[in-house]
Amino acid sequence: MKKLMLVCILLNLQFVIAQNFNFGKVSKEELKERFNVADSSASASYLYKYRKTSVEYFENEGFQLITEVHERIKLYNKDGFEYATKKINLYKDARKREKVSELKAYTYNLVDDKIEDSKLKGDGEFDIELSQYYNQKTFTMPNVKEGSVIEYKYKVKSPFVSIVDEFKLQHSIPVKKLIAIFMSPEYFNYKLNMKGFLPISAKQEVIAGDINFHTKTRSSGSGFSSVKTNFNTSKLRFDINKNSYELTDVPALKNEPYVNNIDNYRSCVKYELSFTKFPNSILEHYSTTWEDVVKTIYKRPEFGGELNRTGYYQKDLDALLTDSTDPLEKIAKIFDKVKSQVKWNGYYGKYATNGVRQAYKERTGNVGDINLMLTSMLRSAGFNSNPILVSTRDNGIPVFPTREGYNYVISGVVVDNDTILLDATNTYSSLNVLPLRALNWEGRMVNKDGSSVMVDLYPKNIAQETVYLNVGLGKNGDIEGMIRRTKTGHDAMGYRKQFNSEKEDVYIEKLENKYGEMMVSDFEVKNNVDLAHPVMESYKFVTENHMEMIGDRIYFSPMFFLGTKENPFKLEKREFPVDFGYPSSTKYRIGIAIPEGYIVESLPESTRLKLPDELGSFLFNVAAQSNQINVLVNTRVNQSVIAPLYYSALREYFKLVVDKMSEKIVLTKSKE
Repeated sequence: MKKLMLVCILLNLQFVIAQNFNFGKVSKEELKERFNVADSSASASYLYKYRKTSVEYFENEGFQLITEVHERIKLYNKDGFEYATKKINLYKDARKREKVSELKAYTYNLVDDKIEDSKLKGDGEFDIELSQYYNQKTFTMPNVKEGSVIEYKYKVKSPFVSIVDEFKLQHSIPVKKLIAIFMSPEYFNYKLNMKGFLPISAKQEVIAGDINFHTKTRSSGSGFSSVKTNFNTSKLRFDINKNSYELTDVPALKNEPYVNNIDNYRSCVKYELSFTKFPNSILEHYSTTWEDVVKTIYKRPEFGGELNRTGYYQKDLDALLTDSTDPLEKIAKIFDKVKSQVKWNGYYGKYATNGVRQAYKERTGNVGDINLMLTSMLRSAGFNSNPILVSTRDNGIPVFPTREGYNYVISGVVVDNDTILLDATNTYSSLNVLPLRALNWEGRMVNKDGSSVMVDLYPKNIAQETVYLNVGLGKNGDIEGMIRRTKTGHDAMGYRKQFNSEKEDVYIEKLENKYGEMMVSDFEVKNNVDLAHPVMESYKFVTENHMEMIGDRIYFSPMFFLGTKENPFKLEKREFPVDFGYPSSTKYRIGIAIPEGYIVESLPESTRLKLPDELGSFLFNVAAQSNQINVLVNTRVNQSVIAPLYYSALREYFKLVVDKMSEKIVLTKSKE
């Protein structure tokens, strides 16, 4: 078997070397390929991925960033069809924008041993506006089937030479052949940054380049002679720095449970413009440090300027705080005022889109509108409050200093040397309870002078859930009982958002399906909008799927439908951290009435588990007393993020937890 696999790999390697990657030259061998030899679980593979980005000069436009893309993808099954839709984000500002041109795309299928191609037509292309700063070009390939090969190429022309998109060298599917090229004239100095776990090195070359300048001059003749027009051409020669990357058989980077954003660990190279030096001109620096980036953001009128606007809310604020003296009470009132006054429109952004005054008046705004307004109000009330730049989870961790690294802003207020974090975009957030999207390592608090300090975004307080369950075992294999849950912190915020966003009967139906055709009655929720108290859910239930009656014995898990059924950590090794989002504790108190005529034959052994360095713990205790079995289970994770160093211990810990929760209590009929 090993020999056969080796032969397949060698044949596959020879096939890659022999492939023709000219556009349109798809082969029968590519269409007949049924799976990726190196990764048989892959739903698709990049057969060829090419990107060249270069800084080029255009007369009347100056230097532009030109990106050429050519991709060929094999679709093995229906799960791979998602790669048949391509989305291209295009940056813009008030004056300029990026544009796509020269788009060509085909789907290839093998029909009766002949290659048939289907061309992308206009009805498969879509242009949409994503936000104030981004448009999106989308196209969906036609006639896609299992076994198809799709191929497309296009160019993007950008006037923003300082914004070079990352070269992604690793994807969620394997890449058989990858070529990436970056070229820039000697006048542009770009700093190279790398991330990820692949060993990557660039082939560096210096090649010759030139620019032709065309000018015309007019001279008037003497007397009655005509005006003459002279055309002149001059040439400027310069060096071009060329970096090339060529990779084969790049493994897929597969998502795993509890990863804040898999892109944080993807192998990429990023080129950041450091400075420009043109002939006969002075050196011009661009943002090269985080302090430079922050000061640039702070100077923008739609950021720092909005913090100084106070007139539109001052009367309302004075009235709000008339009878308040306690600092935390004042902060809470201001926080609630902003949340109720301005509703989030769903758009991210660190800048105020239409201005805080307009957002206050129209009662709607983006993240920047709302949280810059909150910061301004807190300052006006006498607090030491500053905006905190954040990169959301889906934006990734801002490793390199760029203005695009932060896409979100929250508010921080210092009380007794502690910084309280606030985000008024979520109706159900509270002091130091940020929406999960904003819990992404560290943010940068921007002081009034434009300097910044790092702020840990992860919560220190543990979110707590307590579950009380009383169960009676029926004679026909059914169980009935009552359950009551209380939740605090982030658990409460998540519950309130889910419960209050849908009708109660819809929520109950989902609850019944979640626990396996359960019948729920007497459902009640308390404090679903009162953030000052834990949210509480209670209901009665009946279900038939959590107990077995075999002969004279009854078998059931002491946690019934509440136990963890599967270990989320399946890989033997993990190279990136486990991110739980926030520390949490769940305590179960379960009372099980022993049916008349039965006695306990066996109980699972009580146990206590601990993760290294106080990272977490698990307590499992079962005891029988008189006609009742009492179960106490407590699971606890003390850290938001656990380093890869502890992955093996964490994986084994969860295996033991799942095994213990799956053990059975056995009851047998009494012989009396």
